[in-house]
Amino acid sequence: MYKSELKSFLDEKVELYNNPDFIESDPIQIPHLFHIKEDIEIAGFLSATIAWGNRKMIINNSKKMIDLMGNSPYDFVMSHNENQLESLENFVHRTFNGQDFIGFIKSLRNIYLNHNGLEAVFAKHQESHSMQKSISEFKKVFFEINHLSRTQKHISDPMNGSAAKRLNMMLRWFCRQDNKGVDLGIWKTISPAALSCPLDVHSGNVARKLELIVRKQNDSKALAELDWSLRLLDPKDPSKYDFALFGLGVFEGF
Repeated sequence: MYKSELKSFLDEKVELYNNPDFIESDPIQIPHLFHIKEDIEIAGFLSATIAWGNRKMIINNSKKMIDLMGNSPYDFVMSHNENQLESLENFVHRTFNGQDFIGFIKSLRNIYLNHNGLEAVFAKHQESHSMQKSISEFKKVFFEINHLSRTQKHISDPMNGSAAKRLNMMLRWFCRQDNKGVDLGIWKTISPAALSCPLDVHSGNVARKLELIVRKQNDSKALAELDWSLRLLDPKDPSKYDFALFGLGVFEGF
């Protein structure tokens, strides 16, 4: 398939899936429940953190997390007491458990108290065509306070070879400004041009069939290949093709 044909094909799929109907079956519905920026950020970050496995389970468990925080994520992060933290102890989503949840709440509080919030941390180390260094630096800040070593595995580090699918997905949610009603576009200090398409088994398999990548593992090197290919198609908004690759893989069995 020639570049022009491939771009037309994928642009059509973006138009097909990048609309409010997409929200109904996707974890992005969780941050859409809120209107205050900090509530959106925390709800989105937590739901992205557990976004692996069955999508229905992800959504249900994300709603449980929000419910455990009294449906006021930012207020809970900033004003919780020890009894309220104890109420999180029985939460579990696959390998993410209540102790991890408590650790995340404490780290988020530190970020809002001492680092001017999530957007400021991610924006600080952004590069013109990549957020991967920024993600790695975010992990350092996130775990600068005392924490359980087991909890570190729930934040990926591209500098250690990870494709960081969930954080790249979250960045797409918060930074894309396409006004289609799906991505929230609440972060104005990070350009969509710097974003990467979230790379997972679905998008990876479709990308290989379309010869966007050749590497077999879904790791940081494969993500770099995908970044290069998608920036040839749209250098200003490469992560929009997540809708096309994911839709082709999940909904069409491409």
